[in-house]
Amino acid sequence: MAAPALAPALLAAGSLTDVSFTLFVSTVVLFGIFAIVLAKFAWGPILKMIEEREKGINDSVEGAERSHVEAKALLEQHRELVREAGREREEILKRALKEAETLKADLSAKARVESEQIVTRAREQVQRETEKAIQDLRGQVADLAMEAASKIVKSSLTPDAQKKLVSEFIASMPRVQ
Repeated sequence: MAAPALAPALLAAGSLTDVSFTLFVSTVVLFGIFAIVLAKFAWGPILKMIEEREKGINDSVEGAERSHVEAKALLEQHRELVREAGREREEILKRALKEAETLKADLSAKARVESEQIVTRAREQVQRETEKAIQDLRGQVADLAMEAASKIVKSSLTPDAQKKLVSEFIASMPRVQ
């Protein structure tokens, strides 16, 4: 019931689609004044602030692009340094292995020479000891032969004959070669 009672009141006041000439002109005049005031006092500072913001953004973008280019260059330089370090490491390893092989060969050759020298000295010492032992043995055999011969032949041989017999006996002994 409230809706039918309101309908005549709305028709008398006008509707939303009714255009009032005075309202229209005053709205256009107020909009113009507002636009002039905005253009004079606010539009310049707003545009200036927008231009400064745009310039700041452009500078930031250019700085970011420069930083990106620099970062790429640094990354490539770092990669080249890593490759170079890898090559140097391989070279050092090869040299170290080569030096180790050379050292091993040198030590092996020195050990071989030293062992040959030790064996040669041992053989020489054995030969000297053998000769000395044979000399001592000959001396002892000669002494024994002299004693035995002197006991056996004491009465029948002269001292010169005894010496001759001993000399012949010693000469008949095997020689050390």
